[in-house]
Amino acid sequence: MPAKNGTANSGRGNGAGTRLVIVESPAKAKTIAGYLGRGYIVESSIGHIRDLPGSASEVPAKYKGEPWAKLGVNVEHEFEPLYVVNSDKRQQVQKLKKLLAEADELFLATDEDREGEAIAWHLQDVLKPKVPVHRMVFNEITKDAIQRAAANPRQLNMRLVDAQETRRILDRLYGYEVSPVLWKKVMPKLSAGRVQSVATRLVVERERERIAFVPAHYWDIAAQFDTGGDEEPTAFKAGLVSVDGRRVAQGRDFGSDGALKTRDALHLDEAAATALAERLRGRPYAVKSVEQKPYTRRPYPPFRTTTLQQEASRKLSFSAKYTMSVAQKLYENGFITYMRTDSITLSETAITAARRQAASLFGGEYVPDKPRVYTSKVKNAQEAHEAIRPAGDTFRTPAETGLSGDQFRLYELIWKRTIASQMKDAVGQSVSIRVTGVSTRDERAEFGATGKTITFHGFLKAYVESADDPSTDRDDQERRLPNLAEGDALTASAVDAEGHSTRPPARYTEASLVKELEEREIGRPSTYASIIGTILAREYVFKKGTALVPSFLAFAVVNLLEQHFGNLVDYDFTAHMEDGLDEIARGEAERVRWLTRFYFGDTGDWGVAGRSHGGATPGLKELVGDIGDIDAKGISSFPIKGTDIMVRVGRYGPYLDRDGERVNIPEDIAPDELTAEKAEELFAQPSGDRELGADPETGHTIVAKSGRFGPYVTEILPEPAPPADGKKRTKKADTAKPRTSSLFKSMSLDTITLDDALKLLSLPRTLGELDGEPVTAQNGRFGPYIKRGSDSRSLGSEEELFTVTLERAKELLAQPKQRGRRAAAAAPLRELGKDPASGEPVVVKEGRFGPYVTDGETNASLRKGDEVESITIQRAAELLAERREKVAAGGGKKKAAPRRRTSAKSGS
Repeated sequence: MPAKNGTANSGRGNGAGTRLVIVESPAKAKTIAGYLGRGYIVESSIGHIRDLPGSASEVPAKYKGEPWAKLGVNVEHEFEPLYVVNSDKRQQVQKLKKLLAEADELFLATDEDREGEAIAWHLQDVLKPKVPVHRMVFNEITKDAIQRAAANPRQLNMRLVDAQETRRILDRLYGYEVSPVLWKKVMPKLSAGRVQSVATRLVVERERERIAFVPAHYWDIAAQFDTGGDEEPTAFKAGLVSVDGRRVAQGRDFGSDGALKTRDALHLDEAAATALAERLRGRPYAVKSVEQKPYTRRPYPPFRTTTLQQEASRKLSFSAKYTMSVAQKLYENGFITYMRTDSITLSETAITAARRQAASLFGGEYVPDKPRVYTSKVKNAQEAHEAIRPAGDTFRTPAETGLSGDQFRLYELIWKRTIASQMKDAVGQSVSIRVTGVSTRDERAEFGATGKTITFHGFLKAYVESADDPSTDRDDQERRLPNLAEGDALTASAVDAEGHSTRPPARYTEASLVKELEEREIGRPSTYASIIGTILAREYVFKKGTALVPSFLAFAVVNLLEQHFGNLVDYDFTAHMEDGLDEIARGEAERVRWLTRFYFGDTGDWGVAGRSHGGATPGLKELVGDIGDIDAKGISSFPIKGTDIMVRVGRYGPYLDRDGERVNIPEDIAPDELTAEKAEELFAQPSGDRELGADPETGHTIVAKSGRFGPYVTEILPEPAPPADGKKRTKKADTAKPRTSSLFKSMSLDTITLDDALKLLSLPRTLGELDGEPVTAQNGRFGPYIKRGSDSRSLGSEEELFTVTLERAKELLAQPKQRGRRAAAAAPLRELGKDPASGEPVVVKEGRFGPYVTDGETNASLRKGDEVESITIQRAAELLAERREKVAAGGGKKKAAPRRRTSAKSGS
C-alpha cells in the first residue's frame, strides 16, 4: 500500500483533488507522507524504473537484429538510447499507473541532483501522465522543507537530464566496447569503466612506485637540552640542523632511487653521526635565536560528500560505501540534509542555528561577530545545494536524536563539524628556537626545535580534523618550549645519534583515493563510493588493513589499457571528459556532437569548449576495432628485477614462471612484497605433490597434490598405446580418466597415507540395494551423503562414508528430508552486531567455500583481504548490501524466473 497522507494542510490548497507524490525509496515515502496534508498519496518508485538493457535477452525482439543492439544505444542515429523497464520494477510501474489514474496532479519528488532529475524524467516518460506534472525538490526531509517544496514546485530541468543521459551513454559505450577486449586478452568476465579504470590505474601506479623505491639510510643527532631554571618546562628536545653551516640531510633530500638529490646537504652515516655525537657531549651550548609568530587556524568548512567520506574513514573506520549507506538512512529519516553534494554552503537558517548552538554550548566568546560564509573550490560545484548538515532550522544535539550505533556516530560527526564551522579561529603562538655548540674538534653544530601553544582554542573545542598520515600532528596538539632568550646558556643532558630510512609512498586508503580523484577532477564526487566498491568487488584491489592494494590482475588490465587505450586512462583526458559533461549540463555543449567525437573520433578539439588538444583524436570505435597487435601474454607478464623470473597472470590467477617451471603466487602477497628473494623462496618450497606408493590392484602410482580447489589424491595412468592402425587418437573420450578424490577436512597432504588415499579413491561406496535400487555413500559439494536413485540424506561426518551400513542408510532414508542450510547450522565463528539495513544480528560462519557473513536472510562470502578475526560490522554490512544489490539486479541465486517481456523504445 502507498504511504498515506498526514493531517496538516500543505501549501497547495485544502483538499482540492488528489496529488500523487513519487519518491525513490519506501523509507523516504513513509517519512514524507507524515508531513504532507490531506489529499496527498506518497509512493516509491523503489529506485530506477528504467535503464539500458542489461543483457541481450532484455533487448526487444524488433531491435535484436540491429548492429548496435548489444550496446543498447543507437550509435547510427544520434546515440538514441534504448530504454527498457527493469523486470523487477514492472509490477511497481503498474501500481504507479493505477495510482496516477486516480490522481489530479503528479509531483515527482526524486533527489535534487542529475540522477534524481533523470529518474523523474523516466517516471514521466513511462507513466505518460494526463494531469499536471510538477517537480518537487528539497534538500532535507523536515516538515517545513517538505511543505515548502510542495507549495513551490518547478518544471523538469532537461539540461540536467541530458547531462545524466549522456553520462550513462558514455559509460555504456566505454564499458561495453572495452570490456570485451579484456575478456579476449586478459581474462573472461572482467570489466572496464570510465572512472573505475582510472581509479585502478592510480592504485597500480602507486604500487609501481613502491616496487621501484630504493630506501636511503641516513643519520642525525638528537639532543636533550636543560635550562637549569625552575619554570616548567625546563627541558626540550632538539635535532641537529647543520654542521659548520652545512645543512644535515633529512629524508626529503633523497630521491625515490635512494640517491642524495640535494648536493650541498651533509649526509651522515652511522659512523660519522656516532663520532660527532661523542664529540658534542659535555660541551657548552647557548641559544642562538628565538623566533615567535602568531598562530591562527581557521575552522574547516562544513562537509561535502567527499570530505565526509574521508573523515568517516579516518575517525570511524567506515568505508566510503558504508558511509553513504548510513548517511542515506539519516537523510531519509529527517536527521541530515542531502548527502550527495559538492557544495560547502550553508543556508541562512542553518548558519543561524549553528551560531546559536555554538554560543549555547561553548559561550558567546566562541562565536564570531559575523557569520562565516564558505564557497566551494570544487570545479563545477552546484552551489544551489547545501553542505551536509543536521536537518531543520534548529539542530538536535546527538543526545536528542534517539539514534544509536553507527547512525549516532555519523550524525555526531556531521553535527560537530557544522557547529565548528561557525566558531572563531583558534589562535596562539608558534616558536622556533636555534641552539649552537662547538665540538671538541671546533665543529660548529646547530640544533633546532619548534613549538606551538594555543591561547584560544576557538572551533577546536568542537571539532578537530584527522589526517591520513598518523604521524602528522593534530591541529589541537601543543608542543610547549621553555621561555628562552637569545644568549641563554643550556646544558645537554643527552646527545645521541639516531638512524633513519626513507619510506616508500604510502598506499592509498579509501579516504586518500577519494581525495586524489577529487583533486584531479576525475569523475563526480557522488560516484566515488560506488567506484571504490566496484574495484574491490572486481578484485582489482583488495585491502590490507585500510590500505588499498592492487592485485596482479589489476597490473595486467592497466598494462593493456595504458599501452593500447592510453587516452581512456589518461588523467587529464578523463578530467576533460568531465568538463564536457558539465558543459552539456550548463547548455554550453551539444550532446550528440560531443558523443560523436568520443565514439567516432574527430580531427581537432575533443568537445570541451574553449580547449584544443590539436591533431586528430581517434574514436573509441576505431580503438577497439584493431586489437590484433595486442600481445596477450606480454601485457600479463612482469619481470622481477634482478632475476630471470616472470610474474604472469593466467586464467586461474597469478603465478611465477622461470623457463617453464611454474609456482602459484599466494593470494595474500602484495605486488611490492614479491621481491627477488621472495620469488626464490616460493620456488624453493616443496610443490605439495607427494608420491604415496602403488595401488596393489592396478599398479598405478598414487599421488597427493595441492590443487586450485584444495588438496586431493589421484592416480597416474600409463601413457595409452597408439592405435593399431597408426591413426591419431582424436577424441578425449577415448582416453581413460584417472580416479580423483578430495581429502577430508581432517586430512592433510603432509600426513595422508597410501591406505587413506586408496580408501578415498574407492568412493563412491556401494552399500547394497533397497527395493531394487543401489544405495551409495559419496562425498559431494555440500558434504557427505547417501543416495538411492534421486533421494539422498546427509551424513554427520566424512568418516561415516566408510562405516555407514545399509541398515543405517535405510533408517536415514525413512526419515523426513531436512531442507535448507539451517538444517544443521553450525555455531557462528564471530558475532559482529546488528546490520544497519535489516536490523538483524550479523554473524560470521564457516561455509563449504569458506567463511561468510549472514544476517539470517542474506549471505555474503568474505573477500580477498577480509579476515574472520578482524572483519568489522561496517565491512560485513557493506558485503551484505552488495549481495542484496546483486540479487535484486538478477545476478544472484534468488533471481526470479524469466517472464515474457513487452519492452519498447524510450517509454516502454
